[in-house]
Amino acid sequence: MGVDSVRHSRVQALRAVGGALLLLVSCLARGAELRDVDVDLVEGRYHLTSRTYFEVEQGALYAVLSDFSLFEKFTSAIVESKNLEPDELGRPGFFARMEGCVLLFCKSFVREGRVVLTPMDEIVAVADPEASDFLYSREVWTLVPEGEGTIMIYDFELEPAFWVPPVIGPLYIQSALRGGAERAVNRIEALAFSEQLRMHSAKTADGSE
Repeated sequence: MGVDSVRHSRVQALRAVGGALLLLVSCLARGAELRDVDVDLVEGRYHLTSRTYFEVEQGALYAVLSDFSLFEKFTSAIVESKNLEPDELGRPGFFARMEGCVLLFCKSFVREGRVVLTPMDEIVAVADPEASDFLYSREVWTLVPEGEGTIMIYDFELEPAFWVPPVIGPLYIQSALRGGAERAVNRIEALAFSEQLRMHSAKTADGSE
């Protein structure tokens, strides 16, 4: 058997093992630590901030958070998400469609806009009001290494362009934002841990490790 054949067999075996491992860890709750989360409503604009520790490397977490096609896996509130082609300035695009109900009032919400990336430290997503159901929407993910893991500082500010039922509507939106953040962290960590294993497997297959 030639060197190329041996190398090909080795790569195939690593891919098979890596695929099995990715499937396994995706099913496990890694136990991300949501250290704090705060939601405010000021003059019609909602503002959520949170700080979470993930037991994954910065590069793996960045890879997951910068891929908007994965966002529908974070929470059931997002029913469709995808990456869009870059604009003339080279900025990637994103699209997300959410669904929610307040009592008998149900609606589908769309956010579409552009992303500014600062590998591996920051992701900023700003929605285009003309293509979205929000007058203003800006998300910022800041990633800071800590020990063997990564701190994610999340800042989300949005202002709906649609009618919100008085009293109960704002309360529901604030509750949904807080609950979504709390439920998403373990799913994000599982995806990031799978990505970390994939990255390590790829390095091993290439002989980088």
